[in-house]
Amino acid sequence: MPTIAVVILNWNGLRFLKQFLPSVVAHSQEAKIYIIDNDSTDDSILFLNSNYPEITTIKNQQNLGFCGGYNTGLQSIKADYYVLLNNDVEVTQDWLLPIAEMEKNPIIAISQPKILDFNAQNKFEYAGAAGGFLDNLGYPFCNGRVFETLEIDNQQYNNPIKIAWATGACMFIKSEVFWQLNGFDEDFFAHMEEIDLCWRAQHLGFEIWYFPQSKVYHVGGGTLHKSNPKKTFLNFRNGLYLLHKNLPQRYFLFLIFLRLCTDGAAGLIFLLKGNFHDFLAIIKAHFAYYSSVISLQKKRKYYSNKVSVLSEKNIVWDYYFKRKK
Repeated sequence: MPTIAVVILNWNGLRFLKQFLPSVVAHSQEAKIYIIDNDSTDDSILFLNSNYPEITTIKNQQNLGFCGGYNTGLQSIKADYYVLLNNDVEVTQDWLLPIAEMEKNPIIAISQPKILDFNAQNKFEYAGAAGGFLDNLGYPFCNGRVFETLEIDNQQYNNPIKIAWATGACMFIKSEVFWQLNGFDEDFFAHMEEIDLCWRAQHLGFEIWYFPQSKVYHVGGGTLHKSNPKKTFLNFRNGLYLLHKNLPQRYFLFLIFLRLCTDGAAGLIFLLKGNFHDFLAIIKAHFAYYSSVISLQKKRKYYSNKVSVLSEKNIVWDYYFKRKK
């Protein structure tokens, strides 16, 4: 049997640990559980030491974000598989089944379960839903979620499929591949880092899969709410980082130009709606991208054989103009 480490990254998440850790302990008998704490200032560590002495706690000396938090903490964890799990996720019986499927097929390096909304459990949850994809401009979407529209789970996505990216809210990854990829790119800090990781894995010939026989319930928005301008900044900046690093050369410049234009259009829509903070966040995101081009270019050269994971869909056109939800 492979060794499995269920690893939860925590930052001031005491209320989530109290609520959701019992389900993880109850349904993860075949795994060892770890908490990586990003220098919490609440009583998370005290709670863990008092109530879950069997769980190994790894304490980072500062808040290193999602990327740095995992990269630093995972260095202390030895296992064949890492299961990266948000602290606001309720797991269910047999939720670790994707690992058995990954054991059967060595080419599958990363996978995710079905992600449902904890607060509306018949609906898919924003962060991952039934597996992630990228449209032809590099905008992420999921089976079960396009922009703000979430589908009801009517078992329409109950077949395992190959996907473009798996959510970091609940990600199964072979540890050997994680370190072969040098972990998450810490320049992302948070948001879209898992898409970048999955795309880089595909440059190396690995595949990413969705396995719906595993099911979890995610609260979402526990760190940054979707209305927070910082989240807007990270999403737009990191979207450009993602494309610059990973696009094949044959349409690199054309697609980056189109993406800058569509981002600008989104900014104008924010401005017309009176949402100045998000408008300003997009401007800041673009300038942050321009200032990072040299370092991104160095990372871009790391993989000589780049694979496109973009679909033929244009979700901006389909969603906003054709009204396909």
